[in-house]
Amino acid sequence: MQQPYETINHTADVGLKASGVTLAEAFENAATGMFSLISDLENVGSGAALDVYVEAEDRETLLVEWLNELLYLFEVDHWIFKHFRIEDTDGEHYLRAKAFGEELDLGRHQIKIQIKAVTYHMLKVEHDDRWIAQVIFDV
Repeated sequence: MQQPYETINHTADVGLKASGVTLAEAFENAATGMFSLISDLENVGSGAALDVYVEAEDRETLLVEWLNELLYLFEVDHWIFKHFRIEDTDGEHYLRAKAFGEELDLGRHQIKIQIKAVTYHMLKVEHDDRWIAQVIFDV
């Protein structure tokens, strides 16, 4: 079975390439991959769920908006997430999802890297036999 995400070596930042059978699955795996870079997901509970809704002009921007909204919930509202379920999307202009996790507890959730933002550098959302979502994070 193919891994749902992998890190990409980049000179100053860190990247991620996520895949899925569906676009929604690739976006879910990109979010999981991002949070696995932030902290060890084994220490994150998933008993609470937050609703997330984002809009964008195109598919690539939708990926950036999705990940940036999750990063905002982490940075500002102090939530850390373990897994995600996209419940509705048109694949380009909007998505509605649930993010499962818990409130950040620095006693249990050791931060591995600090992601400042999701960038447009080397951004790709492609489909061949699987959907691939590639993104670079500013750290």
